[in-house]
Amino acid sequence: AICEAAQRPSMRFVAIKSEEQQASALVFRTRDLLVRQRTQLINAIRGHLTEYGWVAPKGPSHVAMLSDLLEGAMGSSLPDAARPMFRTMLDLLEELNSKIGELDKEIARRAREDTIARRLMTIPGVGPITATAIAALAPPAETFTRGRDFAAWLGLAPRQLSTGGKQKLGSITKMGERTLRRLIIIGSSAVVLQASKRGAPAGSWLEQMMARKPRMLVTVALANKTARIIWALL
Repeated sequence: AICEAAQRPSMRFVAIKSEEQQASALVFRTRDLLVRQRTQLINAIRGHLTEYGWVAPKGPSHVAMLSDLLEGAMGSSLPDAARPMFRTMLDLLEELNSKIGELDKEIARRAREDTIARRLMTIPGVGPITATAIAALAPPAETFTRGRDFAAWLGLAPRQLSTGGKQKLGSITKMGERTLRRLIIIGSSAVVLQASKRGAPAGSWLEQMMARKPRMLVTVALANKTARIIWALL
């Protein structure tokens, strides 16, 4: 069956990645792992503090102040056995932040040296991390016939629920490369956030969409549009 399928003229094969692409992907995967561990650690610190009546605001930036509070009023109100544990978690958090910062510098350096990544960073909402991830994880652009196929591979194309000659589109499929889809949606969310605060260019596609569609729908639609631009540049 494999030999028969491989002889088909329409068969598509997975492109072999170079060692440099594999190294770039490893750098990105390592950073992604550390970010997830940092999120778990922050949630653990906030959850344990809530048990003692201390509610910390959400976000990594607010956790930094907990180290100072632990030495003050917060520390005196905690049991003796709990203070060293919180100190251990905060030390681990500081170490993770340092490691993530080092990897951010490495990714930025790779993005500056890579021609494809520099080209991709000209797209609004695509930064060094997204550009490096696309260059490392995405297959060659020649694999896809058009930009819509690339967007569908990312899972950003709407699901077809058409029947009886009526075209009905559902939510996005969320198939394909989930990491790249997440990064592109995050970048599009930042673009939509800035447009909502400062205003989109007059008469632009983004302004028209924001005037008549919910914000999250506009974000995903912009991500789809960004994916097609990425394919065109690649």
